[in-house]
Amino acid sequence: MAIIPYGRQDITTADIDAVVEVLQSDFLTQGPMVPRFELSVAEHVGATHAVAVNSATSALHIACLALGLGPGDSLWTTPISFVASANCALYCGARVDFVDIDPRTYNLCPLALARKLQAAELSGHLPKVLVPVHLAGQPCDMQAIHALAQRYGFRVIEDASHAVGGKYQGSFIGDGRYSDITVFSFHPVKIITTAEGGLAVTNNPELFQRMNLLRSHGITRDPEHMQGLAHGPWYYEQVELGFNYRMTELQAALGVSQMTRLDDYVARRHTLAARYDELLSDLPLTLPWQHPDSYSGRHLYVVRLKLNEVERTHLEVFEALRAAGIGVNLHYIPIHIQPYYQRMGFAATDFPEALRYYHEAISLPLYQTLEEAQQDRVVNALREALGQ
Repeated sequence: MAIIPYGRQDITTADIDAVVEVLQSDFLTQGPMVPRFELSVAEHVGATHAVAVNSATSALHIACLALGLGPGDSLWTTPISFVASANCALYCGARVDFVDIDPRTYNLCPLALARKLQAAELSGHLPKVLVPVHLAGQPCDMQAIHALAQRYGFRVIEDASHAVGGKYQGSFIGDGRYSDITVFSFHPVKIITTAEGGLAVTNNPELFQRMNLLRSHGITRDPEHMQGLAHGPWYYEQVELGFNYRMTELQAALGVSQMTRLDDYVARRHTLAARYDELLSDLPLTLPWQHPDSYSGRHLYVVRLKLNEVERTHLEVFEALRAAGIGVNLHYIPIHIQPYYQRMGFAATDFPEALRYYHEAISLPLYQTLEEAQQDRVVNALREALGQ
């Protein structure tokens, strides 16, 4: 019996045709498709500027650099995320710390953040940058986070790797109302894909120019940004230490094609999630809670086991599902318990809500082409794994 993965891409004939057209064109990189993809995302989410790069990790890195994060500074984020949300600070030579999660949304908790900021102000160790992560596609409480940013003077990068196409307070995530920069991911298991790829959006022209420069070696051909006089049409200047983080034309063409189906993809994910809610309602599980102010991108469907009502352990349920051909996963292992971060001095018990989540969470298959018969198979396997 075929394995049902927890996520997968949907590639259509139109996507293939778009990529083939680029392969037959004059440009495989640094052509017209990357700007076209940037414009399509920026216009969709309501942002002024977009910078496409080769991964969301790269987007986080240049976003941090654009905000001036460096040695002596600190970045705070959630422990329940992929390691890139924290590693981006280390790339800049900054320190990392974490804020525990909200037990209902699994996102960074604004109440825990307020308490930590109050203590940090007294000790003189406020963060320079905060990276709230919209886990599973559900936006964080950005209005509360923005208010704290205004009070304590830190900058905000929304890690919306799970959330393209989602909304907060009726507006698309990425419109920049409550943050300086928003980052999206287009990895194949995400909502839309460019194979590998990421993108940062902002409404700040200076941040846009800085990220645009940093993604391409810190090199400019724009006379307005040169420090000397141009010597000829061949002339360019490296004015910053940048990186080769560019997105290719093939990736961008795939992205442009996928963007035409973004709203349909998110709607389909909502339909499947609602069906999960109904089919799983009688099982000893905590189902994903959705904030009334949000319209999640629904990247993941995470259930938590009510272990006091289940005779099997978390591991036993997980392994039983895998043995039944259900490609469940766990998003995520708390960053602060990774060996690299343990060596920095973090203890597993530092963020108890995150640790509790880790001991109970399982990500069930959710993607736009998941069929109802496959979903029924997932539910039946889970029911059996729980001994129900």
